[in-house]
Amino acid sequence: MRYRTLDHTADVMVEAFGGSLEECFANAAYALTDQIVDVRTVLPREEREIVAEGHDHESMLYNFLSEVLFVFDATGMVFSEFSVSFSDGEVRCLARGERFDAERHRPKKEVKAITYHMLAVDPVRPSVRVVFDI
Repeated sequence: MRYRTLDHTADVMVEAFGGSLEECFANAAYALTDQIVDVRTVLPREEREIVAEGHDHESMLYNFLSEVLFVFDATGMVFSEFSVSFSDGEVRCLARGERFDAERHRPKKEVKAITYHMLAVDPVRPSVRVVFDI
């Protein structure tokens, strides 16, 4: 299981899992896309590099997911595959996807922002938790 949705009153909270923090970040980005569209309908036709910085894992996750959301809002790109690596306070991601098509991608929710509320990164488990403002 890549991620699960947790109970939250008004927004969407997800917990993403993986064998490493890099995989958790990738699965959190997958979960973000899956809130916006049915991610299973997104084909990996184009590649885009997404880079974000942070002073700790929490700020790196927040900035990375915010950048994924920004790319969707600015360009209409939705992604279904994410290859993530870390280097000196930086998240580098090769994201694969295609331009949003309302007929094929089945829109779900409008994600307005990523929040710091209840955001958590557990490098031991490894897992991440994040709330999406809808």
